[in-house]
Amino acid sequence: MIEYVDVVALKPLPGFKLWLRFSNGREGVRDFADILAQGGEMVEPLKDEAFFSRVTLHHTVPAWPNGYEIDATNLHLELHEAGLLTTSVAAE
Repeated sequence: MIEYVDVVALKPLPGFKLWLRFSNGREGVRDFADILAQGGEMVEPLKDEAFFSRVTLHHTVPAWPNGYEIDATNLHLELHEAGLLTTSVAAE
């Protein structure tokens, strides 16, 4: 069963990574190296670290000024399957 979650907080980190906190109190860091390596019209601007760091929350999903967005539930699932989620200290 898929758990549907929202991103409630995020912070860009050096090296094209995002720290994410989800609505279920879990958090983790997603490395975007694999997405950047795939390339594509919407991804190319993200290869500039200054642009990458301009990420914001748009309707509870990470979004960049060029309109590129990442689905919160998929991010959560990827981090969960990789064993990269922890319980947020703020949620305890």
